[in-house]
Amino acid sequence: MEILRDPLWNNIRLDPLALALLETPVMQRLRYVRQLGLAFLVYPGATHSRFEHALGAWHLAGLALRLLEERGALSGVSARDQQVVRAAALLHDVGHYPFSHALEEIGVTDHEEVARPLIVGGAVGTVLREALGDGAPDEVFTLITGRSAHPRQGLISGSIDLDKIEYLKRDATMCGVPYGEIDVDRLLNSLVVVTLPAHGPAVGVHEKGLSALESLLFAKYQMYRNVYWHHAVRSATAMYKRLVAVALDTGAVACDTVARFTDEGLLIHLDTPPLVPEARTLLDAIRVRRLHKRAYECPAATLGDEVGEWIASDYPLTRRVEDAFARELGLPSGAVLLDFPTKTQMLGVDIPMQRRDGRVQHLTAEGWEGALNLPRLSEELYRSARRLRVFTAGRAPVPAAQVLATLRLEASEVRARLDAGAPLLST
Repeated sequence: MEILRDPLWNNIRLDPLALALLETPVMQRLRYVRQLGLAFLVYPGATHSRFEHALGAWHLAGLALRLLEERGALSGVSARDQQVVRAAALLHDVGHYPFSHALEEIGVTDHEEVARPLIVGGAVGTVLREALGDGAPDEVFTLITGRSAHPRQGLISGSIDLDKIEYLKRDATMCGVPYGEIDVDRLLNSLVVVTLPAHGPAVGVHEKGLSALESLLFAKYQMYRNVYWHHAVRSATAMYKRLVAVALDTGAVACDTVARFTDEGLLIHLDTPPLVPEARTLLDAIRVRRLHKRAYECPAATLGDEVGEWIASDYPLTRRVEDAFARELGLPSGAVLLDFPTKTQMLGVDIPMQRRDGRVQHLTAEGWEGALNLPRLSEELYRSARRLRVFTAGRAPVPAAQVLATLRLEASEVRARLDAGAPLLST
């Protein structure tokens, strides 16, 4: 048993399985992939890696399993199955692209699917099969993707999974902000195993942990509002997305190789003479932190339902609109960028709650709502955290009313106008 010192959790104990997995190339790559992408351009301390986060998730998985075992909640769960859960916690990020989640917003393959061949094959697959049996790689992968029937699935993927607890605490600590405060000890000690109709055993939370669950919800909101979706972080992210999209279109990088790069490795790979001017401008600007500025911003809560959602879901259309705006404003391609971040279930609450009298109810909008009506509150906080923004290079102004009028159009109408060559910003 080896012990690593961690700034967040102090001592992290690593058994032979963890050590063998950490020595694989796919895990070592995570040392050079930042947990928060380009957030370090705003919060200088945000240079921590997904490798550190993976270690923390391994640690929390072990702690949670030990607490459940002490309460007799793991009867019938073998030591081998517990190792499968811990391996999934350690490996859950191996498929991440350079600079975190940004590239998934342009439509590349989801990082969890990228992880499939890395986990079921190669060095990781070999380690898992030798330690836990031939079926272990597939079991680990299905846990990571949330498709496992394993009764401890909720520890790896769900509303209160250990990944969320770990990254919120670590991100807040490394950014130097007070927003990620979670009552981790209370929350972990409130974990229970409940039996759900038609589903069997599942991880839930005892009613006594409701206040700790509330701390998790508010921490997520505050971190998205102030860190993950900070306007300058989102500007840098929009520039990076556009840079890589142009590079993919022009053959400067192949789609099936992007996920193999580290953060700096990808930027170095793109920094070649054949890079087209638009991409060159964006790459150089990111490197010296010459970020596009906010020309327009509107909270999602005031836009109304479905307004501008195509910006988040249809990146090719978004790029066409960005180009059209730039042309009509007399700006070069890439000088106008649209951003409307989305995160499915970012603040979702769908958790089995064990009441003090032993009853089990789902903490959803349809079930027991709790003291603060957490499901409804989570949706309101999500809308409050989101901002629709237009970024421009060199502080170029945009006609706000015309921009908003365009963004209120349905995707089909926007596409029809572009196809017809009609202007988008005309009065």
